[in-house]
Amino acid sequence: MIEQFSILFARIDGLLDRIDYLESEISRLGSENQSLRGQVEDLTKRLSKYETPKNSQNSSRPPSSDFPKLAKTQSLREPTLKKPGGQPGHEGSTLRMVATPDITEQHTPSYCICCGEDLSSQKGCLTGKRQVIDLPPIIPIVTEHQLFDKRCKCGHINKASYPVGVTAPVSYGENVQALIAYLSVRQFIPIKRLSEFMSDAFGVPVSTGGIDYILGKMTKKASVVYESIREDVLKNAVVGADETGVNINGKNNWAWTFQYEKATFLAVHPNRGRKAIEEIMPEGLQNNILVTDCWSSYFKTGAVSHQLCTAHLLRELTFLKEKYKADTWATRMSALITNALCLRRENDVTKTKEEQILTSFADLTIEPINQACKEVIVFQKRMVKYADYVFNFLQNKDIPPDNNGSERAIRNFKVKLKVSGFFKSFQGAVSYATIRSVIDTAIKNSQNPLEIIKLIAQCEVATE
Repeated sequence: MIEQFSILFARIDGLLDRIDYLESEISRLGSENQSLRGQVEDLTKRLSKYETPKNSQNSSRPPSSDFPKLAKTQSLREPTLKKPGGQPGHEGSTLRMVATPDITEQHTPSYCICCGEDLSSQKGCLTGKRQVIDLPPIIPIVTEHQLFDKRCKCGHINKASYPVGVTAPVSYGENVQALIAYLSVRQFIPIKRLSEFMSDAFGVPVSTGGIDYILGKMTKKASVVYESIREDVLKNAVVGADETGVNINGKNNWAWTFQYEKATFLAVHPNRGRKAIEEIMPEGLQNNILVTDCWSSYFKTGAVSHQLCTAHLLRELTFLKEKYKADTWATRMSALITNALCLRRENDVTKTKEEQILTSFADLTIEPINQACKEVIVFQKRMVKYADYVFNFLQNKDIPPDNNGSERAIRNFKVKLKVSGFFKSFQGAVSYATIRSVIDTAIKNSQNPLEIIKLIAQCEVATE
C-alpha cells in the first residue's frame, strides 16, 4: 500500500512539474504572440501606403517620381461627350502662301508634246502656283573695325575709337550672344551640344568656356530688366508663388517663382524657408494676395490674404478616395471644390451659391471622421487651419483658383535639369533664372522672346 502511495505521489509531482512547464510555455507563447501581433500591425501600416501609392495624379509629386507601368493615368477633368481634337469653331493653323515671294520661278512648256510645235515664243496662261519655304546657307559675317588717326592743321592728332561693345581683338556679335542665350535657356540645349550646334549649323566655333562667358555677360545685360520684372510682380495685387529643388553641383538648392499673368520672376536660393522669401522680396508681400500650395513659409510673409491651390487639394483628395474607399468624406469635399470651380468657370457665382458652398465646407470641417482614416483627419485639420483661404476665388475674380501658372513657370527648371543633369555652379543657375524670367515675361506679353533677347544683347555691360 505504501509503495502504491509513493508511486501516486511521484506521479502527482510529475504532473505538477508538467503543469508548471506548460504554464511557463503558455506565458512565453503569449508574449511571443503579443510581439508578433505588434510586428504584423506595424508591417500592415507600413505596407498600406503601397496599396494606394502616391503619384503625380493623386498628389503633388512630380511625374518623374512615378513608378513605371502605372495604371491608366487619372485626370481631374470630368469626361464629356466631345470628340478628341479641335472643337467646332477652333481656328486651326496651316502653312499659308505669302503675297510677295522673294524668288519667283516660271515653268512653261517649250514645245507641244503632241505634234512637236515650238511654243517658246507663245505667252502662257497662269494655271497654278505653289510655294516652297527654305533657309538660305547661313554664313557668318565678320566685321573688321579699323581705327585711323587724323592730324589737324593746328597740329593736334585726332584718334578714332572703337564702337560701343567692341572691346577685344576678336569677339562675338550681339546676334550670336542672343542666339546662344535663347538656345541655352529657352530651348534647354546643354552647353557642349550648343557648342557643336553653333559650329555645325552656322560655322561659328564657340568653346564651352566661351558659351559660359556669353551667358554670364547676357545675365549682366539683362539685370536691369530682371529687376524691373521683380518690381512689376510686386505691384500686382495677386501673385502666384512656388518653389522646387535644384541640383547645383551635387547640392540641393531651391528655385523660386513669383508671377502673375503678365510677368514671371525666377530666383535661386540655398534656402526653402521664410529666409529665402525675405531675401528675394525684401520689400515684403504685405500688399499682395498669394496663390500657393500649403507650404508653411508662404503664410509667414504677412500677405494681405491667400488662396490655396485647388488643383493640389483635388489631387490629395483623389489619393484619400483611393485609399479609404469606405469613407465618403474625401469624395464629398472633392465634389464641393469641383462644384465651386464649375460656378467660377461658368461665371455663375451668386451670393446665395457662395454662402451654400461656404456652409457645406464648414459642416465638412467639423464632421467627425473615422479614427482609422488618419490621413483624412490630417487633411481635415489643415482645412480648418486654412479655412479662410480655400474659396477666395469665388469672392474675387482676379484671384485664380489654382497655382498652375507658378507650376508652369517653375517646371522649366526641372526640364533644364532633366536635359543637363545639374547646374555646375550657383552663378550658372542664377544666369538661367535671370534670362528665363525675361523670356517667360516676353511670352506672356505675346512678344518674340528671341527678339527681346536681341534687344538686351545690344545693351552695354556696366563693367566688363
